[in-house]
Amino acid sequence: MAGTDHSREGMTGGPAIILVNPQLGENIGTAARAMLNCGLDDLRLVAPRDGWPNDRAVAAASGADWVLDKARLYPSIPAAIADLAHVYAATARDRYMVKRIVTAHHAAPELRRLIGAGEPCGVLFGPERTGLVNDDIALAGTVLTVPLNPAFSSLNLAQAVLVVGYEWFSAADDTPPDQFHTGSSRPANKAELMRFFDHFEEELENSGFIRHPDKRPSMVRNLRNLFQRANPTEQELRTLHGVVTAFMGPRDRHKG
Repeated sequence: MAGTDHSREGMTGGPAIILVNPQLGENIGTAARAMLNCGLDDLRLVAPRDGWPNDRAVAAASGADWVLDKARLYPSIPAAIADLAHVYAATARDRYMVKRIVTAHHAAPELRRLIGAGEPCGVLFGPERTGLVNDDIALAGTVLTVPLNPAFSSLNLAQAVLVVGYEWFSAADDTPPDQFHTGSSRPANKAELMRFFDHFEEELENSGFIRHPDKRPSMVRNLRNLFQRANPTEQELRTLHGVVTAFMGPRDRHKG
């Protein structure tokens, strides 16, 4: 999905993303792209196989150069995490350690609380072929996992970074879970909706559609519920008024 808008203010901060022995520059670049998607900008590289800097990483980052330009190179995990108070190790496999385990979804608000309290955090990601080894995980206080198909839970490096980053970003996102884009017309208020109901129901009676008084209450409720569920805009209600009027024709046809 394309969605770059350089006119809008970007988001930065969050936990450090620590890539341990990444093998391909392309994977570093796509991980940086995933980070910037989610407002993360602290990229730390532990002994990348093909060295650093890497032109292939720049090409694969698709514009996330800012993250790559800030990336820091370390010789070892202890050096990369030295300034962090809390470290999470991302892994999909059971390592048979006595270690606290959280999902990315549950880790996100926890990370926000810790970072908000001034306690820097980071997430370790292992190399593409093997993932983190047990000695790497032993350096972390918490294992971070993503529940997936137990028969096939393998993620590539950028996917893993994106899932964790997305949960981090979503934990503070204030976008309503269910919303409609109404364009230039605002949602209709209840007074406007009631005026439409009065008009619509009057014309239904005039047309003979509502023939039986005993059935009118339930029929009216059903129709009103239908329009309430539609959440019409003010412009849509004006259009519906016009539709009802056009269908019914001139008012004097009902006289006499």
